Amino acid sequence: MSSNHVHRDIPQTAATETPPGPFLAVIGALSGGMAATACCIVPLVLFGLGIGGAWIGTLTALAPYQPLFLGVAALSIGYGYWRMRRDRASACATDGACARPLSRTFMSIALGAALVLVAAAIGFDIVAPALLGL
Repeated sequence: MSSNHVHRDIPQTAATETPPGPFLAVIGALSGGMAATACCIVPLVLFGLGIGGAWIGTLTALAPYQPLFLGVAALSIGYGYWRMRRDRASACATDGACARPLSRTFMSIALGAALVLVAAAIGFDIVAPALLGL
């Protein structure tokens, strides 16, 4: 082996790992959106698919918490879009180590899906009385 060859261990820095902020934003947005639809839309969809049972009625117990779920989802969606916009310019650290961010396409699709869930949860409360004749 040549003595001119020097093996250097490249230290793993925090900048080379996926930052937790965008990942948590996506998880929070999707979780909040699914939880916000759990009280009203999920039972309707399950009944529409022919899935029934007494346990579905227990999902309505989540209705008082729907504003909290909507708030968590809205904050997570806003934070996620903000991080996507902010992280566009700062993908690399000052020492040259580049982060491995979540895919922008994945984040856009996930945050868009959460936005659809939130809009459906809000819209259901507005549209349902007119559809049901209440």
